[in-house]
Amino acid sequence: MSARSAGRAGARRLALFGLVLAAVVALDQLSKAAARAALTPGEPVTLIPGVMDLTLVYNTGAAFSLGEGAGPVFVAIAAAVVAFGAWFAWRHPEAPLSLALTIAAVAGGGVGNAIDRVAAGAVTDFFDTTLFDFAVFNVADIFVTCGVLLAVVLWWRWDSRLERERAAEGDGRRAS
Repeated sequence: MSARSAGRAGARRLALFGLVLAAVVALDQLSKAAARAALTPGEPVTLIPGVMDLTLVYNTGAAFSLGEGAGPVFVAIAAAVVAFGAWFAWRHPEAPLSLALTIAAVAGGGVGNAIDRVAAGAVTDFFDTTLFDFAVFNVADIFVTCGVLLAVVLWWRWDSRLERERAAEGDGRRAS
């Protein structure tokens, strides 16, 4: 791939990264605004009987309320994920597009929660499982958690493919 075509591919990937990130942030912020408008703290509303309620809570920490008061740290982490993801999308056009877009979804979730931390000092959570005891969470949390798990799998598959290709190239050189 020429430098020029790699640059265009990187620019396209960066644009897609930005679009996915923005879509995740928009979905997250719209869902939180709807929850704040429709729910009252401490008054759960059944979404799926015996499985999930909608319960409005404000979380100053991270998952399971860990890290309360460390909002600026979480905002910095979200900024770092955005920066890494943008760099990765731009500089690695050979990487699977699915990996770059999964990182964008993780970054979008981080930005969604960062907006809450900066604007309100706490993250709006509202999905509350009743089937089992679990933390109350939001759309951004879903993208971060599922995105990180998927990114690990995609990165592993990509890395394994690169190792196989390098091994095949090495075998080809020895056979010559």
